[in-house]
Amino acid sequence: RGEIFGFVGSNGCGKTTTLRIVAGLAHQDAGCVYLGDEEVSGVPAHRRDIGIVFQDSTLDLELTALENLKIHGVLYGMRRREIAARSEALLRMFELWDRRHDVASRFSGGMRRRLEIARSFLHTPRVIFLDEPTLGLDPQTRNQLWTHVRRLNEQEQVTVFLTTHYMEEAERVAQRIAIIDHGRIVASGTAAELREKTGTASLELAFLAL
Repeated sequence: RGEIFGFVGSNGCGKTTTLRIVAGLAHQDAGCVYLGDEEVSGVPAHRRDIGIVFQDSTLDLELTALENLKIHGVLYGMRRREIAARSEALLRMFELWDRRHDVASRFSGGMRRRLEIARSFLHTPRVIFLDEPTLGLDPQTRNQLWTHVRRLNEQEQVTVFLTTHYMEEAERVAQRIAIIDHGRIVASGTAAELREKTGTASLELAFLAL
C-alpha cells in the first residue's frame, strides 16, 4: 500500500493488457487479482476501489474542468459538499483552479492530462492506474505532473500503477518496477535491484539485457 509501481516493456499491448486485467477491464485466463486482502477477480471495474487514467483522453471537451470533476464525483456516489471541497483542492494542486470554468477543449495537452489525473484522485481510491500518462508531454510538464502524483501518493497512501515507455521516468518515479515482454513479467524489483541483477548502469540497459 502507498507505493508507486512501474510497468515497462517492449510490447505496449502486454503492458496495457496487464493493466486492464488488474483494473477489471479484461478477464485473466489464470490466477487471481487482489486489491489489498480482497480478491476482486470477478468484480467489475466500476465496483473496485480504483481510479484510472487511460492513454487516450476521456474528458468531455464540451464541459468545464469543474464540471468534468463534478460528473465523476456523482458517478462514484460522492456527496455534493465532498465533491466541491475535493475538486477545489485537486484543481489547486494541479494548478488548474484559475481555469476551472473554462471548457476542456481550450486546454493544452498537458493541462488536459493534469485534469484527468486530478479527476482520477477525486473519489480517494486505494489504487490508481495510469496508462502512459506522460506520453507526448514536454519534460517540464512531465516533471510537474509527477511532483503532484508523488505528493498525493505520500499524503493519501494511494498505490499507483503506471505503464510507461520512458525508462528514466520509471527509474525516477517508481519504487518498484516490473519489466514485461510480450505480456509476461520477466523481472521485477527496485531499479537498483534490476541494475545489480544485470550488471548494468541504468534501467534502460537492464531492460535491454533482460
